[in-house]
Amino acid sequence: MDKLILTGNLGADPEMRYVPSGKAVTNFSVACNRRWTNADGEAQEQTVWYRVSAWGRLAEVCNEYLRKGRQVLIEARLKPDPDTGGPRVFERKDGSFGASYEITASKVEFLGNRGDTGAAPSEAEAPATPEEGEIPF
Repeated sequence: MDKLILTGNLGADPEMRYVPSGKAVTNFSVACNRRWTNADGEAQEQTVWYRVSAWGRLAEVCNEYLRKGRQVLIEARLKPDPDTGGPRVFERKDGSFGASYEITASKVEFLGNRGDTGAAPSEAEAPATPEEGEIPF
C-alpha cells in the first residue's frame, strides 16, 4: 500500500468533467514548498508540483469549494507513469525537462481561511476509487 500526505496550495482553479460512465472527475495542481538552510547557512527553497485527480462526490466537492491559492491537505496514492514506473517526464517549450507527479486523492482537507472560498466543509473523502480504464487527464 502506498499513501501520500501533502500540504500545499492550488496553482489554478480546479476543472471538473464527467467520464463516459457518468462519474465526475476533477483535476487541479498543488504546489508543495520546502524551505531549509544548507550547510553554508544559505536559505534554500524547493517547490514540487503535483497533478491531482479526485473522483465521484469528492470531485464535485473539490470543484465547488476549491480555488486558486487555497491551502489543502491531501491524502492520495501515487499514479506512476505506466512506461517507466516513475513520474511523467516531459520537455518544456524552452527545451528543458520537467517531471509531473500525478496522484489520485482519497481525502482532501480544506485548510487556511474559509473566507477565501466561501463556507466550505473542512474536509471531503472519496467514497470509491476510479473505475479501471478511466483516465482522469
